[in-house]
Amino acid sequence: MNTRRVFVKPNGWTSVSNAPLDLIAANLRRERDRTGMTLTEVARKAGIAKSTLSQLESGSGNPSVETLWALGVALGVPFSRLVEPAVPRVQVIRAGEGPVIYSERAHYAVTLLAACRAGTKHDIYWLTLEPGGARESDPHMAGSVEHMIVASGRCLAGPADDPVELGPGDYIVYPGDVPHTCKALEPGTTAMMVTEHLN
Repeated sequence: MNTRRVFVKPNGWTSVSNAPLDLIAANLRRERDRTGMTLTEVARKAGIAKSTLSQLESGSGNPSVETLWALGVALGVPFSRLVEPAVPRVQVIRAGEGPVIYSERAHYAVTLLAACRAGTKHDIYWLTLEPGGARESDPHMAGSVEHMIVASGRCLAGPADDPVELGPGDYIVYPGDVPHTCKALEPGTTAMMVTEHLN
């Protein structure tokens, strides 16, 4: 997969993006095909040159956050639909990993961790964990999904039969409708959790 930098970063930024251009290209083609619009129509609606869109769809372009956002609006889809890869049921994104898209107007970068599924509701929690017994959770409603980002400390979290050790900045998503666990491995462990469930 093509993993070149997606946008030349403003001066002072040194990390390298690993946003997959081939994935963005395939997502753009898929969404344009879905709408039935031509390259010219989508480019006009997004306010970009047709040649730019053609390059992006071939995987040779260099899109900024602003360009992809404008294309999402033109195609009637959220930004995430253009950069989101297919993911397994359990996914871990370590701190500093994941597809990064840079702004062309500011020292600003976004890393998409997860996109909301259609027809879901979300609850947001702040977790404070201390070493000791694990929090063993029974399955929640069918179709439930849990997302967690560790802020400090270390923990073991995920499906009860295959939990993952996580540290600051690490992200995990796993099914909430199976037995799952969360256990602090260090004092003062904190995390944000979002539970996603069907309406």
